[in-house]
Amino acid sequence: MPNDFNQQIIEEFRANAGEVGGPFEGARLILLTTTGARSGQRHTTPVAYYADGDGDVLVIASAAGAPKHPDWFHNLVAHPQVTVESGVFTYEATAEVLAGAARDEAFARAVEADSGWADYQARTSRVIPVVVLHEVPSDGPPNVGASSMGQYVQLIHDAFRRELALIRKEIGNAGPTLGAQLRINCLTFCQGLHNHHTGEDIAMFPFLADSHPELAPVLDRLREEHERIAELTAELKRVIGADPAGPGDPRHVREEVERLTAALEAHLTYEEEQLIPVLDAPTGSAGPDH
Repeated sequence: MPNDFNQQIIEEFRANAGEVGGPFEGARLILLTTTGARSGQRHTTPVAYYADGDGDVLVIASAAGAPKHPDWFHNLVAHPQVTVESGVFTYEATAEVLAGAARDEAFARAVEADSGWADYQARTSRVIPVVVLHEVPSDGPPNVGASSMGQYVQLIHDAFRRELALIRKEIGNAGPTLGAQLRINCLTFCQGLHNHHTGEDIAMFPFLADSHPELAPVLDRLREEHERIAELTAELKRVIGADPAGPGDPRHVREEVERLTAALEAHLTYEEEQLIPVLDAPTGSAGPDH
């Protein structure tokens, strides 16, 4: 039976590239589509998530502490192949239910990030499951809901802005040490930014250099800014430390995140001003996939 509240969130999520208001405003949210365990019908549910490194994400079958697992959990146990919508990307994933120490470690990270998960566990006698979603590699370009190359760039940029804003908020709420989940969030952001800039350097920028030689000074500046941002992310990772279980110092991390934020916002704004009009012009609308 359709859930009107969930359906409203789903529609708002899809209409606004992953942004929603109300009680989930500013939350880490994905849309998870599963196949019904008994019906075989496809069902989409908004769920909270956490980064788990290497492109994987964690979802928690809390059902707000209800005595029974949510339907979507039963569905993915029966049919582990699921579809994930991030607001920008849509991709297929394989669901793995964590067990034993792996489950406990992942749940502890979630509790460290939001004590509400512990409250849900306290309400029920069942052990709340934690599921990791492994993205299934696919050939071809990523599935992005963009009608043009310029819109694609804008969506990606806005996603980075939202994630960085969430990280800054989480650091502001951190205690005397940096939590393991917040460390993973920061490292995942740095890796995603590196991948995006690498894609631009090897695909979009050469395409624009060939088709629009007049953009050479702009592209040179953007490449130089990529190098500067790479230095800032390297310093952020150094401050965080490679081990997610390390102590960390939120003050130092906050300083590096603020430096990165200032440089990245200036870079994204300049790139949008200079490249989106070209990418969306009739002669530049068929840009490369990256």
